[in-house]
Amino acid sequence: MVDTAAMIIGDRLRSLRESKKLSQGDIEKRTGLLRCYISRVENGHTVPAIETLEKLASAMEIPLYQLFYDGEQPPKLPNLLKKTADDIAFGSTGKEASFLGRFRRLISRTKEPDRRLLLYMAQKMAHR
Repeated sequence: MVDTAAMIIGDRLRSLRESKKLSQGDIEKRTGLLRCYISRVENGHTVPAIETLEKLASAMEIPLYQLFYDGEQPPKLPNLLKKTADDIAFGSTGKEASFLGRFRRLISRTKEPDRRLLLYMAQKMAHR
């Protein structure tokens, strides 16, 4: 039984390979994948892993997205992350906010030279 997704990927791979005027033997040499395996992929009998798709795209000198998308330019991606820098800043929510609050209360009880020492140590650790 042939998987529809495997057929679509296989057809797309064959089409791209032929448009580049490459044989299955050329792809075999460039990827190290056996020609019989490449044939099975192109005929929809095998679903390749993403790592294999990356090898095939590299062998054809195309970006990976072209195996799944037919347009000339990469597809426009929706902005799924609509957060501002304030929303994702450390200590703005959850456990981090609780931790930062506790730290702020403890620092308020320390003397100025000790606060400067803590700041210096934090700067050194952040640069490691």
